[in-house]
Amino acid sequence: MRPNMFRVIVFSFLTLVLVFFLCVFTSPAIFVEPWQLAHAFLSDEVRFALSLSIFTATCSTLISLVIGIPVAYALSRLEFRGKTVIEGFLDVPIAVPPVTLGVMLLIFFARNPIGMFINERLVTIVFEVPGIIVAQLAVISALTIKLLKETFDGVPARYERVARTFGYTELETFLYITLPAAKRGILGAALISWAKALGEFGATLMLAGATRFKTETLPIALYLNLVAADLGNVAALSFILLFTACLTLIATRKLLYRGLAI
Repeated sequence: MRPNMFRVIVFSFLTLVLVFFLCVFTSPAIFVEPWQLAHAFLSDEVRFALSLSIFTATCSTLISLVIGIPVAYALSRLEFRGKTVIEGFLDVPIAVPPVTLGVMLLIFFARNPIGMFINERLVTIVFEVPGIIVAQLAVISALTIKLLKETFDGVPARYERVARTFGYTELETFLYITLPAAKRGILGAALISWAKALGEFGATLMLAGATRFKTETLPIALYLNLVAADLGNVAALSFILLFTACLTLIATRKLLYRGLAI
């Protein structure tokens, strides 16, 4: 009797959570007519925000992978003094609120001599599209490194030792043994990082601003339309972000936990 009661309690809480989030996720549709929602999906502003978000999120994710793969491999395989402190330090961007991170980036590029040189002589960052990529990169890079390190930790080190006995160099072992063995985890990390970058708001707002048809990503467009009380665009943008997040998470779970071949 008691085990059955326990199951009833557990499933009751599960049902409560599911119903709550289902109501929350479908709530934007209540305040708009179907024709308003359809018109919003086809509007120039939504299409611009979607294309800019996809472009910047893809760029920041690719950069984070290029940087994150060697960093994560070093943290996973190499032993050196201060490794624990460095790992803890690299987790700081995950804990810091994105708005705070964005303010720090703005101060760096607007007041720090190194940042000012980059912003004024190399590429304009502040209140421009490159600033979106930098903000997204700052937010997702630590997460990417963490996910990639866990992936490399899951690749048995004996594979690399066997490859070295056959005459492979460290670079050849990494390219031909480690990377192929970690490909699913790397792709999963890329998907999660891309979804995180697509929904990034706080740091982007601080560093790149919120200018329509210039630095207007999906979250920025959602904010601007909410301020303007344009409920049609708000609902459309909410559903786009929700659909993208769900699709990415489903793909990641199928890839990592169901052995989907790639």
